[in-house]
Amino acid sequence: MNVRTIDQKRLVIVGATGMVGGYALRYALDQPAVGRVTSIGRRELGISHPKLHEVVHQDFADCSALAPALSDQDAAVFCMGTYTGAVPDAQLRAITVDYTIEFARVLRSSSPDAAFSFLSGSGADPTGRSRMAFARYKGEAENALHASGLPRLYVFRPAYIYPVEPRREPNFSYRFLRAIYPVFLALFPNQVIRADDLARAMVDVVVSGMGVAPSMVFENRDIRALIQSLDPQRGAPTKGRK
Repeated sequence: MNVRTIDQKRLVIVGATGMVGGYALRYALDQPAVGRVTSIGRRELGISHPKLHEVVHQDFADCSALAPALSDQDAAVFCMGTYTGAVPDAQLRAITVDYTIEFARVLRSSSPDAAFSFLSGSGADPTGRSRMAFARYKGEAENALHASGLPRLYVFRPAYIYPVEPRREPNFSYRFLRAIYPVFLALFPNQVIRADDLARAMVDVVVSGMGVAPSMVFENRDIRALIQSLDPQRGAPTKGRK
């Protein structure tokens, strides 16, 4: 049984079976400032940890049953998502928009003061005019979150997320980017972010605040700057580069 001290935070992570969510989970469990981590997802993680409380939930179109698990939480890191082309368009919108809104609704009701980190993406279009479905849906989700009344909302818009550990890439584009990563990083450092660095920033900003405003949108360049503030040897944007 885990017993947290009064100054430790309670954190929810959604999507811990994914790449960024998995790094967020590992990082959060290792942080003394975090006393309890509730992981919510469709399948079991297959790990155990004294700080970890796991909830398996299948239907994110209705998160009402999650209210007890979301009660008395200090923050949430929402990393649920899927790749464009992996599912039909209607399902892509449901996962990207509807599930996000529904989860935020129940979190806001159960823990009104909880901070929220949302994994969006570079090019997210809140105007809804983009020809790319991913950009429109991420923008729509961002708009809904901003209107939801969350007291502290942090939207992360990474560009290419470099998978630090070997994995099966979802399509040719990702295989190609991974292959040319050293060159891409050298030429366009502000268009790349390591998956573990992104996860670290998403956790730290809701756990410690990191001295930033109550609600912010972080583009890839901003995420790298956050990482540099934590570790000067990493994340520094290169001036004059895109």
